Amino acid sequence: MSASTVIFLAASEGGHSDENVLIPPLSELLIGTLAFGLLVAFFFWKIRPQIAKTYAQRTERIEGGIARAEAAQREAQALLEQYRAQLAEARTEAARIRDDAHTEGRQIVEELRASAQREIAEIKERADAQLLADRAQIVAQVRREVGVIAIDLASKIVGYQVESTATQARLVDDFIAALDNSAEGAGSTPASVGSGG
Repeated sequence: MSASTVIFLAASEGGHSDENVLIPPLSELLIGTLAFGLLVAFFFWKIRPQIAKTYAQRTERIEGGIARAEAAQREAQALLEQYRAQLAEARTEAARIRDDAHTEGRQIVEELRASAQREIAEIKERADAQLLADRAQIVAQVRREVGVIAIDLASKIVGYQVESTATQARLVDDFIAALDNSAEGAGSTPASVGSGG
């Protein structure tokens, strides 16, 4: 059976052929309107405030989250700028330290060079002094040996032994002076020493 057939049969059984099925009875309409009004009143009294409260909380949470995100972004931007400033300052400081290190390095090299030159000069002076001392010692030793040889030679030439210490010393000095003069090209000979003794 179709729905229209069921409606038609229900209408014919009710015996009220002049009533419209689409228009409800007045009592049902009033009860329905009153129930709907109560439902709307309950909605505006209890449910709508809860919805508004939830909506306000959610809006506040979203706006607070946006505000916190913006604050965090501003803080991050400030930190980024601060880090950039510190990095630039650190680079400047590193360049200054590098320049100072180069300058100090050059000064140290110059000081070491000057110190080395001073040490070289001192070593040279000590070596010259040592050479002079060695030369004086060698000259003294040679003089002694030459003196002994000269005395032996004088003894052989003169024919007697020269025993006086003063005579030996004068003879040695004269002989060495004659040798120094002949080395300098003065023209003196050892023979003049022998004739002077």
